[in-house]
Amino acid sequence: MDTSTLETLSVGLLAFFTAGYFVLGGADIGTGMLAPFLGRGDAERRLVLTSFAPFFLGNEVWLVAAAGLLIGCFPELEGELLSGQFAVVVPLLAGWVVRDAGLWLRGRAGGSRWRAVCDGAVVCGSWAVALSWGWLLAGLFTGSAGSVATGPVAVLTSLAVAALFAAHGLGFAAMRLTGDPYARARVLVGRSGRPWQTFALTGTLMAALPLLAGLTLPLTESAADGTTLAFLVPALLVVTPLLVAVQAWTWRTFRHRVTRPSYI
Repeated sequence: MDTSTLETLSVGLLAFFTAGYFVLGGADIGTGMLAPFLGRGDAERRLVLTSFAPFFLGNEVWLVAAAGLLIGCFPELEGELLSGQFAVVVPLLAGWVVRDAGLWLRGRAGGSRWRAVCDGAVVCGSWAVALSWGWLLAGLFTGSAGSVATGPVAVLTSLAVAALFAAHGLGFAAMRLTGDPYARARVLVGRSGRPWQTFALTGTLMAALPLLAGLTLPLTESAADGTTLAFLVPALLVVTPLLVAVQAWTWRTFRHRVTRPSYI
């Protein structure tokens, strides 16, 4: 394959991984954001967390793959983004760590106070991740990849993206939950609506976010040299179907609604 073909494939793979993360990872982040609304008591909150517990680690693999591809195939752009958006990346990563810590540690010790702290970590971490993604996208939408967005545009974009995360989480929760949490999740789709239709709509909007942001980036101009791409792109083309297959298996295995909480 010539260099131009490799560059096109690397851009396509980056778009695929980032869009996949926003659709899949956005579901568990959005559900975590609304855990206090969906689950009013300890048992209900456990049910809410169980709804996305089998998925969140697999969903994060898409982000790891996108980050690895950005570092390997677009090193100049990665350096510009990391240095220019450092103030956004820090709360994004902090929220990610706090949220995952809350999920992992919730069932590791007894006591209602401990579980309340972990639930708070999940909710606060989820909001931090969603708002940080909105803040980062605000900079990309305005064409300032190397500098942090400020002003009303940054605030409004962050809030709008966070609201879309929450709506996406409600659509996912309506497909997975039962009982009172399910009834609260249906506030977005209404009594006559179908949850999967709402999830498909919000998923389409979620996928569009990174794709639109990518249009403002000089991807082909900042691509790595042909030798590096010739090594990385074929390897990614082999791994990608495996990742999709594992993801499809996970969603098929845990496709049924949750009726009882897991160890979380």
